[in-house]
Amino acid sequence: MRPDDAATLLDWKRRIFSLYAAVRADDAPERAWRLWRQERDRMFAGHPQTPLAEGDPRRDSGLSYFDYDPGARVTGTVSAAEPKTYDIATSGNGAYSFERFGSVTFTLGDADLELELYWLAGYGGGLFLPFRDATAGSETYGAGRYLLDTIKGSDLGWEGDRIILDFNFAYNPSCSYDPRWVCPLAPPPNQLEVAIRAGEKHLERH
Repeated sequence: MRPDDAATLLDWKRRIFSLYAAVRADDAPERAWRLWRQERDRMFAGHPQTPLAEGDPRRDSGLSYFDYDPGARVTGTVSAAEPKTYDIATSGNGAYSFERFGSVTFTLGDADLELELYWLAGYGGGLFLPFRDATAGSETYGAGRYLLDTIKGSDLGWEGDRIILDFNFAYNPSCSYDPRWVCPLAPPPNQLEVAIRAGEKHLERH
């Protein structure tokens, strides 16, 4: 990595951390979501670390999202789970090591659901919550989306002792835009049979 690449990557991360801090501080979830969309579109359009290639029309049009759905914002109960280390497959040839430390149960619409929670097995660590739902491969990215990735700033906070899961903020991994990026994918325990039509969609570049 060149020094200028490191500097721009640090700036990207700093902006994401600041953005999610603003999201958590706003008591109007839809307004916070609109800010999140606006800032992401700005960064994806012109930041040196954008995963969008030169000439990608999404630099001008912005990213594609489902309409905001108040019902897609829920809270979940976190429970401990027997620790288990996963080498979660990536979009490349390797894998990243994560440790399952818990699970979160929640109700979305009429469905009672559960997702595993992972902790990155690296310096500093971080909470990681990927998922794949029934829209994957048609309306959303086929390998799944991310909801929380606190090592990169994606953190929606808590309400008391319940974690906030607002699927309007679900987003695509960088590898969905350009294969030069390598991203961990949603493992089998986090593949849901329900369709979650909230958050970022996936449209192939034309």
